Amino acid sequence: MAGQALRWVAVDIATGRFPFREAVSQTWFVIVVTTLPAILVAVPFGVIVSVQVGSLTQQVGATSIAGAAGGLGIIQQGAPIVTALLLGGAAGSAIASDLGARTIREEIAAMETLGLNPTRRVVAPRFVSVLITAPMLCMLIVFTGLLAGYAISVDVQGITPGSYVASFASFASVTDIVVALCKSLVFGLVVVAIACHRGLSTKGGPKGVATSVNATVVLGVVACFVINVFITQLTTMFVPQTIG
Repeated sequence: MAGQALRWVAVDIATGRFPFREAVSQTWFVIVVTTLPAILVAVPFGVIVSVQVGSLTQQVGATSIAGAAGGLGIIQQGAPIVTALLLGGAAGSAIASDLGARTIREEIAAMETLGLNPTRRVVAPRFVSVLITAPMLCMLIVFTGLLAGYAISVDVQGITPGSYVASFASFASVTDIVVALCKSLVFGLVVVAIACHRGLSTKGGPKGVATSVNATVVLGVVACFVINVFITQLTTMFVPQTIG
């Protein structure tokens, strides 16, 4: 289904038949339901990472690398994982609920009777909306987490601003941001594919909708965590960390 949806996106955009209004509506909906939770999660996450890293570096006398350790932890692992959690818990559950309700009301069956392809008309715009939102959400989490970590390290733990920024600049690179954005795109694709599949396969009335939503959240989060392990391992093998 994911392959068909992406194929229809390419074909309909090329021929001018893509439902841009539906895609924009879904994109705005995903932004609304994920932006505030992303900020609320990114701030304590950045604080926790900075507190733990700062405490450890102070004990071993290596406060000069606190910025690098905290910043890289947020960029490489924290931001993509939080993005996956929010997409699965907020956007994915909403998509599964919407499509599940349409399925049990037989709206999807009615579309097929009229000769309309549900994957083309319903699924494809949601794929586009999540794939647009995922990297934006990831960058918001990176910015918020780094800002919170910097504030805690400088104002609470007494690390000098210059040392924090210098260590972060020495280790972090554009490649780290690119990898994080690629992870967020993969996680978004996985989440929206599971959500659409579970929603369109809903059976059993309202109870079936609840089951589909629950399965979407659980499967989406677990799948993203497993994929993150493989992506991290491949990144470590082929893009080793270097000091700039």
